[in-house]
Amino acid sequence: MAELEQFEGAATIEKIAALCRRRAFVFPTSDIYGGLGSSFDFGHYGVLLCQNIKGEWQRSMIQDRDDIVALDSAVILNPQVWVASGHVETFADPLVDCRTCKLRFREDHLATSSCGRKPSKHPGGTPDCDLTEARAFNLMFETHIGAVRDEASVAYLRPETAQGIFVNFKNVTSSMRVKPPFGIAQIGKSFRNEITPGNFLFRVREFEQMEMEFFVPPADAAEWHAYWIDERYNWHTRLGVRPSHLRARAHDKEELSHYSSATSDIEYLFPIGWQELEGVANRGSYDLDQHSQHSGTKLEWIGHEERYVPHVIEPALGVGRAFLTFMCDAYDEEEVAGRQRTVLRLHPRLAPVKAAVLPLVGKNADMVEKAQALYKELRRVMSAEYDADAAIGKRYRRQDEIGTPWGLTIDDQTLEDGTITLRDRDSLAQERIPLEGAKQLLLDRLEQEWAPGG
Repeated sequence: MAELEQFEGAATIEKIAALCRRRAFVFPTSDIYGGLGSSFDFGHYGVLLCQNIKGEWQRSMIQDRDDIVALDSAVILNPQVWVASGHVETFADPLVDCRTCKLRFREDHLATSSCGRKPSKHPGGTPDCDLTEARAFNLMFETHIGAVRDEASVAYLRPETAQGIFVNFKNVTSSMRVKPPFGIAQIGKSFRNEITPGNFLFRVREFEQMEMEFFVPPADAAEWHAYWIDERYNWHTRLGVRPSHLRARAHDKEELSHYSSATSDIEYLFPIGWQELEGVANRGSYDLDQHSQHSGTKLEWIGHEERYVPHVIEPALGVGRAFLTFMCDAYDEEEVAGRQRTVLRLHPRLAPVKAAVLPLVGKNADMVEKAQALYKELRRVMSAEYDADAAIGKRYRRQDEIGTPWGLTIDDQTLEDGTITLRDRDSLAQERIPLEGAKQLLLDRLEQEWAPGG
């Protein structure tokens, strides 16, 4: 099949952003004060979706495996960590300023950026443009520790979670029953002073990362690198991302980071084009070597008859980038019975709400009693909602927009024979099931394989 050239589906970044605000997924931060560029707050459903994304990542990395352990390192590390890692010296973008429009651009993005005076032109593309020479701009946020602000108090907000893993290598190997190949997984906030953030959640300054460092014998690094590319690609497709919108692309030699001997990006075809979703890098022994040299502490694996510095394979995925991917891939619009329907066809395990319990008539005391009892039973084992406000069709549409896979309606027949209507979000099919046992039915369905429309 030929590779797609443009996104297929109803989603645009603008539609996703509007839905996120309308349905309490994501809000612009500090909105009442005019906001703060490329900073966002996650609302109720956004928090639940992010928790589910992180839960599925932890499930695949830790719960379903016995060769990866967890870690949660500090956000502010000893500043020498960033000297050793190379971030102080090399973590910079080449920037140019326009003296005319006063805007700043990345030198390597001039061909895709818009002129501040004439958006149809690129910076430098008009006679009025007056660009400076490029200069390096470090992307780390600087802060100070202690009461006195001087050079000795300088520290940094971490730009990645990986270094917290590397400096804990000795702690983990001496306290846990691990030996290569093994991994250390971490989820946490990172901060980058991006100059050209944008496209909603795609590039922001404060973000959450899901990173895993997999330590392997040097001779096995290439094999494990290929393994983790496949494993991470399959993780996304198992959670419903269309394979037609997903690809693995190896970096050219000139693209590689200073620490990487091989990197592949798992890319997703967003409405803005093919972009990186997750990176899988072969970092070699660079990080452990650097920290050994700068700290004076040997970071190596010592076995019964072997001693070596492991090589590291790193799958790294941003929670916000994954959030945007799942939203774009799940977003759909269709006409049903002459009315427009917007629906998020999220994998049921990712959906913020698994089931909505709906009394057909919100003022019928008998229906409400049974609906409330079912709701209380369900919410002990899954995220559920009770909704008795407005007509049943409007309530269904509300749940469709937040991606709720199942609606459970209590009606007159429920009062007669103890059955309820189970409505499927994707197919709109309705079936009668016993009220007794509805909880177990949904739990079973949550564990089943799922595909969009399947």
